[in-house]
Amino acid sequence: MYAIVEIAGQQFKVAKDQKVFVHRLATEEGKKVSFDNVLLIGDGDKVTIGAPAIDGAQVGAKVVKHLKGDKVIVFKKKRRKGYRVKNGHRQSLTEIVIENITASGAKKAAPKKEAKKAEPKAAAPVKEAAPKAEAKKAPAKKAASKGDDLKKIEGIGPKIAQTLTDAGIATFAELAKTDAAKISEIIAGVRGNHVTDTWPKQAEMAAAGEWDALKKWQDELDGGKA
Repeated sequence: MYAIVEIAGQQFKVAKDQKVFVHRLATEEGKKVSFDNVLLIGDGDKVTIGAPAIDGAQVGAKVVKHLKGDKVIVFKKKRRKGYRVKNGHRQSLTEIVIENITASGAKKAAPKKEAKKAEPKAAAPVKEAAPKAEAKKAPAKKAASKGDDLKKIEGIGPKIAQTLTDAGIATFAELAKTDAAKISEIIAGVRGNHVTDTWPKQAEMAAAGEWDALKKWQDELDGGKA
């Protein structure tokens, strides 16, 4: 039996007793972890496909150890500017071993119910008025949920800022309380090499209003890396 499962923003084809290297997980070594976003399960000639995930399916694994991957050299150069920067990056990884693949109760997602027939014309004015009332409330709700400008943190761009906001981290204070390994897991799907080690400390200084000290420190950083 094998399965295709999504782990930390990546898709893997796994089987029992297989070792897999995934983006750093926020789980201690020796602990068990399970993943329920199973997209496909194959058992001999029988193949079950999810829509998009299989209801009731689960892949169980054990965290073997946390480690760093091979070094990747990042070289930046600007023509006729005398600018050359060479850095190395090692991705934070977690080694897991697949212990079991559970397909009990696996079934495709239930189809959507058919739309209800249109109500009599007499009810139409009431239904049209309701969306207008909701539309007036929408801007106020959006303004209330507005957070800090996370792009002020060295190494965070618009795409990463949006990804963190979608994950519930919209302010400097929330980012300061988040572990660097957890941040790496959240932004795993964003293309590029991102070093998150200094982001919580930068966010802590930004939340405290220490902008001068933060600016001085950021001048010494390169993409969030000390």
